[in-house]
Amino acid sequence: MITLHIGFDDTDSPRMGCTTYVAALLVEKLHELGVSFIDYPNLVRLNPNVPWKTRGNGALCLRIRCDEDLLQKIEEIVLDTIEKNADLSFVGTDPGVVFLVAKRVPQEIRAFAKQTVQGIVKMREAMERIKAFAAEAVGFKTGRGIIGGLAAIGETLEGDHTYELITYRTRENRGTPRRLETSSVVKMDEKTALLTFNNLDPESQRVLITPRGPDPILYGIRGETPTAVFRAHRMVRSLEPVERWVVFRTNHGTDAHLQAVSSISEIRPYNPTVVRGAVTREPHIVPRRHVIFSLEDETGQIDCAAYEPTGTLRRVAKALIVGDVVEACGGVRPASSNHAVTVNLEKLRILKLTPKLAFHNPLCPMCSRRMESMGRDKGFRCRKCGFRSLELKKQVAEENREVEKRLYVTSPRSQRHLTKPLCRYGQEKSGKPTTIIRNWHFP
Repeated sequence: MITLHIGFDDTDSPRMGCTTYVAALLVEKLHELGVSFIDYPNLVRLNPNVPWKTRGNGALCLRIRCDEDLLQKIEEIVLDTIEKNADLSFVGTDPGVVFLVAKRVPQEIRAFAKQTVQGIVKMREAMERIKAFAAEAVGFKTGRGIIGGLAAIGETLEGDHTYELITYRTRENRGTPRRLETSSVVKMDEKTALLTFNNLDPESQRVLITPRGPDPILYGIRGETPTAVFRAHRMVRSLEPVERWVVFRTNHGTDAHLQAVSSISEIRPYNPTVVRGAVTREPHIVPRRHVIFSLEDETGQIDCAAYEPTGTLRRVAKALIVGDVVEACGGVRPASSNHAVTVNLEKLRILKLTPKLAFHNPLCPMCSRRMESMGRDKGFRCRKCGFRSLELKKQVAEENREVEKRLYVTSPRSQRHLTKPLCRYGQEKSGKPTTIIRNWHFP
């Protein structure tokens, strides 16, 4: 018996397909072949800021135990399934598959995976590790998916992780509006609070478990345990048939992509970052209601943007003033002719609030009415009683701030797959599952 890790990526395109669906098909085929799954299928979201990603930038890994004599048959099944279900005619869809026989994934491949989630890697780096550990790689067209395939193998999800049960549509319904009973989703969200997350957007009440694209996914429910997402799935009433479903173990909602830097000068385009600095330019609104402000430390300055769909985060960014100290989290957008290098905010932690002072004309000592200025250095007068004074000064008062020192996260409707929602803080977990629940896929 051998332990086989099968990693693959980049089978979809903006017009069709989904790499998780390929994984779901393979789960069924490998199950029929009699292999033993040693983990749930791993859905690994890679760096969400790479410019060539399709949608969620998810790579997949299936980890199985099988008879060594089945190895060639398994490879044939995997390659045939990808070839038949990938959108190979689309420019930019370049699937790749990696097969690694190993009881334990080498540390060098784990490090490669972390780098792929948090930054940018090259094909050469992937091929060097594939060769070093006698793995096998197969690419279609340019084979760029080999990078994601190897990263999915390397990310063994032994740190914080979550689960997602994904259901898929029948072919005749793909491309049409998804049909769920909204009230059942609301009820499910109430019944599974804290065990599932991002089912609904609390501000708009929009259902979030259904995607909007042309992919074959009907809905996906994210949660803390496989039992929780299965239970939630049983509560959702679909108004169209479900072709199949699978429970995935994933890095969704873990902030795995964010990497802290010690200074602004270390920030690099496309890399998700966590950076501290002081607000040096008052937030201002640009077209389409986006809020921009600037952060500075001793090494440099960078713009931060809270876009209109981020809801609460945009409101908080707008309320900042010069002197506030914050920690900004998000992807780094490179400079262009229209804007400087910018952190697209996913989170904002306020570390220090500067007092916001307001200056008011003094009250009249004779009648208590608010006085008016007679001009620069000319004193104040009272319109009501006529009292005048050159001695009175403006009164200084500290205004209440609309924000407080704490962590703010973008609204669920605009959260990326990897963004950890507030409800997950304190629910982090580690280690691999020792058992797999009976109902983790259909068929």
